Amino acid sequence: MAASVCRVGSTVGRALAKSRSPILLSLRRGQASVSYAQSLVGAPETRLTALDNGLRVASEETGHATCTVGLWISSGSRYENEKNNGAGFFLEHMAFKGTKKHPQTALEQQVESMGAHLSAYTSREHTAYYMKTLAKDLPKAVELLSEVVQSCSLNEAELEQQRGVVLRELEEVEGNLQEVCLDLLHATAFQGTPLGHSVLGPSGNARILTRQDLVDYINSHYKAPRMVLAAAGGVNHDELVTLAKSHFSGVSFEYEGDAVPLLSPCRFTGSEISMRDDALPLAHVAIAVEGASAASPDIVPLMVANSIIGSYDLTFGGGKHLSSRLARLAVEENLCHSFQAFHSSYSDTGLLGIYFVTDKNHIEDMMHWSQNAWMNLCTTVTESDVARGKNALKASLVGQLNGTTPICDDIGRHILNYGRRIPLAEWDARIDAVNPGMVRDVCSKYIYDKCPAVAAVGPVEQLPDYNRIRSAMYWLRF
Repeated sequence: MAASVCRVGSTVGRALAKSRSPILLSLRRGQASVSYAQSLVGAPETRLTALDNGLRVASEETGHATCTVGLWISSGSRYENEKNNGAGFFLEHMAFKGTKKHPQTALEQQVESMGAHLSAYTSREHTAYYMKTLAKDLPKAVELLSEVVQSCSLNEAELEQQRGVVLRELEEVEGNLQEVCLDLLHATAFQGTPLGHSVLGPSGNARILTRQDLVDYINSHYKAPRMVLAAAGGVNHDELVTLAKSHFSGVSFEYEGDAVPLLSPCRFTGSEISMRDDALPLAHVAIAVEGASAASPDIVPLMVANSIIGSYDLTFGGGKHLSSRLARLAVEENLCHSFQAFHSSYSDTGLLGIYFVTDKNHIEDMMHWSQNAWMNLCTTVTESDVARGKNALKASLVGQLNGTTPICDDIGRHILNYGRRIPLAEWDARIDAVNPGMVRDVCSKYIYDKCPAVAAVGPVEQLPDYNRIRSAMYWLRF
């Protein structure tokens, strides 16, 4: 089979959609003639409806000939325990191996005949099953998604076959040192709590997970109030709601014995973990502090702060004329091959950090200048720094929503995280409200004199002692 099955607004907006305005037409074609302000005004409205069983239906109609529709669920590795860690990822593998109505071959033929792409992913707090297809095939897409989620066959023979596939994927992931490093970072930062679990789970669990474990996982987490049916593109919201009622009204909203799975509180621990291997050519290092939750008002100033630090890769042009101070230093002093400021936000906490790849002789220097960049955010960030960071952040937010699939993903995650879709115009206003004082205050709250978590993989002999790293989290200023 081809790549068909894989894993991996406003009132003004409605008026523009009806009038086939040149602004909207330009937006659809992705032409550069549309200004940033016009893109905000022309953004379609996201409509939200809740079914009687608590399942929410959200959509954004853009008038495209294609659409993406999917189911976003509040379930992931954070909802797992030591025994069943990896169940969500295993279930993702099983999802497209046939339903009670359609065996695997028939399901693949259905998707192939539509020219569609059926995909899924699992993260620490969310699971998604989605399909990109022609707008006219929306009813069939919703029907197939409902089968995949509600009627997965979980055949024993197929389960054993997929067990081998999962184990091979776990071996392959070991070669992706960025993923290894960031998984180690979560493991040490949130040690002893569910957020420390990796999404894929340990190989030991993959070898012993049973069909009943997967059934129990579905029965515990796949409940209507924790689901969002999201769609973007050439979709009609009223039609989508009708389809949802037809195919998802039977999804239960009750838990056996009222055993509602609740998120365990996660505790951040400043700590260090390293996996030294001098045979590897480059060191992968991440340093992070506890960040803000997804719904925290501090999230926007921290996003601006990360934009000020920016990112860098050897393939970047610009050299010493790059806008990010840390990027300029990386070029001039040959500090690293790449670095990236990141903020992973969860429902009640987050990780704010910097990940970099460097050779074994520049680990200490890169760590020093990374922490120095943090200290500058807390103490001496300027108006021009903040203006540049705000512009970069705005461009990033708009650029991410390029196509129906990223828009649909944005809708699904927003409804689960915030209970609504935050429009671009609101993000823009919140970013504009950020000033240097706000960046300094918020960064001081989360970064200054805080214990960091550090993870390192590769030839990391030069990694500074943790006490020395901790002492660089503040400045002695007189």
